[in-house]
Amino acid sequence: MQYLDSKTLAARTLFMVFIAHWDLHDAHRSGSKAIGQLINKLQPGSVSKICTSGGGFKLRENVSAFQNAARAYGLPDAELFQTVDLFEKRNIAQVTQCIHALGRQAQRKSFNGPTLGPKMAESNAREFTEEQLRAGQNMVGLLNDGMNKGASQAGQNIGLTRHI
Repeated sequence: MQYLDSKTLAARTLFMVFIAHWDLHDAHRSGSKAIGQLINKLQPGSVSKICTSGGGFKLRENVSAFQNAARAYGLPDAELFQTVDLFEKRNIAQVTQCIHALGRQAQRKSFNGPTLGPKMAESNAREFTEEQLRAGQNMVGLLNDGMNKGASQAGQNIGLTRHI
């Protein structure tokens, strides 16, 4: 059965806008070509040669070129997928996650075109004065004696059997 959830459908829609077609049933052929085209739309020239024919080895080079281009575009390794995830359809969810991460990164880089997913948060660093920091030390926190009246888990027998 084909894997279709809302994230996969959204990723497919983005591909259709950019590249026209990506078939998960023919992932090793159309997918390896499509991801190279997608990254080239976001960052022109990032994948210089996209193999469209040849054996599996040549088509796997497309995935490797995409991964290198995506890293250069700013995606962390944790959000990339492995070649077998696409080629053998082992983890299409990870492929979809990678495409969504690429969409977030495109928004961050102010890509002028269709985007995918929510915009990434930007830094909101705050500066506090010494007086504000000292005042915060005297505040009662949420999970201490001030809010739960000194309650603790002492005396609870979690995981122990009942003695009869």
